[in-house]
Amino acid sequence: MKTTRGFTLIELLVTLMLVSLVASISVPLYEVTSTRLREAELRAALRQIRTAIDAYKAAADAGLIAKTVTESGYPPSLEVLVQGIEVQNVADRRRIVFLRQLPRDPFFLEQAAAPGQHWATRSYGSPPDDPRPGDDVYDVSSRSARLGLNGVEYREW
Repeated sequence: MKTTRGFTLIELLVTLMLVSLVASISVPLYEVTSTRLREAELRAALRQIRTAIDAYKAAADAGLIAKTVTESGYPPSLEVLVQGIEVQNVADRRRIVFLRQLPRDPFFLEQAAAPGQHWATRSYGSPPDDPRPGDDVYDVSSRSARLGLNGVEYREW
């Protein structure tokens, strides 16, 4: 008597259904996890830039950075935070650098663009309900109009 080895069609179909069930569960979970990781990167980048802006303002208020009466004391651009600025009234002419590099927005579509173009800036003189860029950088936000997992657009974070 000759026995054949192999799988029956029913066994193959059951295996295929189990694999497709596992895949249908794991793909959305992967998408949520990767979005959550990118949101954490965005939060960290925003915190880092905003901390540097606050440090620049504190240095200007302390008299370390020259400013006129009409200036707010906030940095004129995000690039100034990376390039640094010379301290005034110090004999050795030190430079204060607030960021080593400008972080990138993980939700910005054109990742090849310069990091300064990733962020939307708000000037000190612009109203809170209509943030616009201006002579200085008071706040920074993402340019992405996508909704976060919490239901708030990334540009409102």
